[in-house]
Amino acid sequence: MRTDTPPASVLARRAFRAFNRFMVLLWRLGLGPWLNAWPSVGGRIMVLTHTGRASGQRRRTPLNYTIADGDIFCAAGFGPGSDWYRNILRAPDVELWLPDGWWAGVAEDVSGCAERLPLLRAVLRASGFAARLAGIDPDRLDDAALARATSGYCLVRIRRAAARTGPGGPGDMAWLWPSATLLLLALRLRPRRARL
Repeated sequence: MRTDTPPASVLARRAFRAFNRFMVLLWRLGLGPWLNAWPSVGGRIMVLTHTGRASGQRRRTPLNYTIADGDIFCAAGFGPGSDWYRNILRAPDVELWLPDGWWAGVAEDVSGCAERLPLLRAVLRASGFAARLAGIDPDRLDDAALARATSGYCLVRIRRAAARTGPGGPGDMAWLWPSATLLLLALRLRPRRARL
């Protein structure tokens, strides 16, 4: 029997990409800090700006993260095939949109480091509901079970190099809020025509 419905994995990836675009839009509207207001539920979310390895174009990917010793740590949950992960291996100079600002940084794979498991546990805890949705409860799994569950994950450390400012950063579309408010106010206050 032939079906034209794509497999569940393809549908899940499409949904994930659409959700990522929505998250980046929220950051561009200036709502990034609000997304991080309740990290135990929604997680700690940043936007990683990286360079496409084939296109050379700048790409933005929302990721869960944790901070340890001043460095940012995140994980490629889909493993070494994740596009953003492959991009940072080729071009490690990245930018970060964090609740405390916009940063230039340098990314590196640290999957082989001695602290891999506790750092991954911290990233998963910082993902709010996302880790549990993927079937991983970082608070209930012991080290051996967590190591098995995350064996395909790649751990990435990003060292912040300098603060960034200027156009093209988080909140670059925040001007829409006052514009939309003024438009709605003008529509509300306009004189109404009398009905005959």
